Amino acid sequence: MKRVLAVGLLGFSLAAGTALASVEDEIRERIKPVGELCLQGDECGQAVAASASSGPRSGSDVYGSTCMACHSTGAAGAPVVGDAGAWAPRISKGMETLFDHALNGFNAMPAKGGCASCSDEEITAAVEHMVESSQ
Repeated sequence: MKRVLAVGLLGFSLAAGTALASVEDEIRERIKPVGELCLQGDECGQAVAASASSGPRSGSDVYGSTCMACHSTGAAGAPVVGDAGAWAPRISKGMETLFDHALNGFNAMPAKGGCASCSDEEITAAVEHMVESSQ
């Protein structure tokens, strides 16, 4: 009888060890880092540089990723794209004025519409896209 009991306890011990290892794996998975820091010159930095965009985004792409948030809803007084009446007085001031407002901010709109990663060229392309869509 002692022998059976010993085997029974040994079997329980192995099952508990397996369950404990499974729980530890789950914990490791939940607390693993969400990303890695990659510095210039590191091997991983070369891969990031190679995957970067090869050129500026189109005005339509920038509008869709940044400008649309306000210019499709009219938030904070932004003229809605496609509303010719709202855009006409702005367009009459000239494209240079519109570019200046978009690049440097105007009224409630922050500089570059808040798109810190956008180049000046991308912002002006977005303005051109919105104007073309609103005449």
